[in-house]
Amino acid sequence: MSLAASEFILNNDGSIYHLNLLPQNIANTVILVGDPDRVDKVTAYFDSVDFKARKREFHTQTGFYKGKRISVVSTGIGTDNIDIVLNELDALVNIDFKSRTLKKELTSLDIIRIGTTGSIQKDIPVDAFLLSEKAIGFDSLLHFYDSEKIQDIKFTKVLMEHLQWSSKKSEPYAVDCDNTLAQKLSSEDIFKGITGTNVGFYGPQGRILRLPLQDPSLNRKLENFSWNGQRITNLEMETSGIYGLSKLLRHRAVSMNAIIANRASGKFSKDPKLVVDNLIKYCLEKLAQ
Repeated sequence: MSLAASEFILNNDGSIYHLNLLPQNIANTVILVGDPDRVDKVTAYFDSVDFKARKREFHTQTGFYKGKRISVVSTGIGTDNIDIVLNELDALVNIDFKSRTLKKELTSLDIIRIGTTGSIQKDIPVDAFLLSEKAIGFDSLLHFYDSEKIQDIKFTKVLMEHLQWSSKKSEPYAVDCDNTLAQKLSSEDIFKGITGTNVGFYGPQGRILRLPLQDPSLNRKLENFSWNGQRITNLEMETSGIYGLSKLLRHRAVSMNAIIANRASGKFSKDPKLVVDNLIKYCLEKLAQ
């Protein structure tokens, strides 16, 4: 059945609506970054770049690093943007743009987030790297999809009890990373943990400037929570959406985090750009192996 024009939206040149890409423009390995300017910082290490496109906050470049074809796509901030990017990346490889129908043979992408984050554990210092083994979504994105089959429901229930979660907030959801891709990106230099994905940078992450918080002790309760020997280690704003939609669409995803702040100690990296640059180089080398 052909997808309606109102649902599968294409630009006049035939490209997908928001990303402004055609199927041939995207590689099967995709690095996601939040900042559009960070795309250039990743592809600066490429041997060649054969495609560039930019629309709104969505900046894409595709090229080769040590013989491996990789696309780098900026998402902007938040899981609302992740909903756009993941669905449109999937459409680029799994929908026939001419017939507007789903392909019989589906393609699985390798999706790697390279982003910044704040640690909530004192022993995970600024300038460290962390791989998100699991993500907790404090947004409501995944609840708009038929997604319970890929959620860790038991984990979520125990966490909500521990946090004394307010019924006025959306129910959290938890999703694991892809183990195969995580093994590829792992090393002795990488911390691992559970990442909390928040709906904002200030109040939702426990920051107080002028506005009081509904639960001032939330970060402390997150810090003290443990699950099968794992801790909640850091807070950011995209990983849960990437993991959830990737699982539903049968792509492989892992989130690699540059720790630029330690919320428990109040410290901030003296050179966050260098930390991100080092993580970029680390991930590219691992992907090329």
